[in-house]
Amino acid sequence: MRTPFQDRFGRPVEKLRISLTDRCNFRCTYCMPEEGLDWLDRSTHLSNTEIVRLTRLFMAGGVTQVRLTGGEPLLRPQLLPLIEALAALPLKKLSMTTNATLLPRFAEDLYLRGLRSFNVSLDSLLPERFAQAVRRDALDQVKSGLNTLNALQTQHGHPCDIKINNVIIKGFNEDEVLDFAELARTQGWTIRFIEFMPLGKDDHWSHQVVVPGATLLARIQAKYPLIQVDSAGKNPASRWRFADGSPGEMGFINSVSEPFCAQCNRVRLTADGQLRTCLFSLQEHNLRQLLRAGADDDTLYAAMADAVLHKEAGHLINSPQFERPERTMSSIGG
Repeated sequence: MRTPFQDRFGRPVEKLRISLTDRCNFRCTYCMPEEGLDWLDRSTHLSNTEIVRLTRLFMAGGVTQVRLTGGEPLLRPQLLPLIEALAALPLKKLSMTTNATLLPRFAEDLYLRGLRSFNVSLDSLLPERFAQAVRRDALDQVKSGLNTLNALQTQHGHPCDIKINNVIIKGFNEDEVLDFAELARTQGWTIRFIEFMPLGKDDHWSHQVVVPGATLLARIQAKYPLIQVDSAGKNPASRWRFADGSPGEMGFINSVSEPFCAQCNRVRLTADGQLRTCLFSLQEHNLRQLLRAGADDDTLYAAMADAVLHKEAGHLINSPQFERPERTMSSIGG
């Protein structure tokens, strides 16, 4: 029996985000530059065996939920055996964040191997605006991917947990908030509005283009009264349902205007095996090096526990001392 992970502030680690690749078929403006981004050498990517081994150790430290990210995780070679291995672990939840363009090809295989929770990035319902956000004309592909998930639920009888991630930027897509609320009501999906954070190389981020989640909540409440289900903290999003009983939910991830760092229970593992204790960490902990040097589980666990112990108090976005991480979001893991 191992001692569960805990940092200096008494926070446990219950959620792990694992990036499967830094490669992506989109070029989202808030995630990576349009050109000139060097991909990680594939030899540095953790193998399926390495990922499963580290996941087991994280679980021994208290992790109960794993989210697979990228880049675009569906671009990872040998993905399906990894999903099958992770789904066989006694996790409370296994989920994936994807842009959905490859779901028509992969969704059923993922579903049948036990992956039933998907977060789909979708920042606009307007084709031209969507193309501007991701620098690709791919809205129809995303819709096709979402339709594939819906069809799986009907075909196999087990529901998929479908969430839509929407990064709101002032002067760009904030006028679509009610359209997304209506989408939640008609499709029964959870729409999560995410405050714009400084994680891209040419994202032109500033506090002036951040739309506070409270502003979006008030706008939706004026048309569709909402009832709070849960507050943010251990979960990054506050959750709201429709007062009239319509299906779907609204979620608000207010990382800039209302930081929830004091209750953060998450860590991240990059595709090349670096443990990051905060999305905005300036320091990483090289687990890949230990793995490939032949470290035993006790040595790995001790290194992981020490990294967690020294986890940052918070992200400092609202502080004059804030520094952007050198990695872009695509390299960190979304």
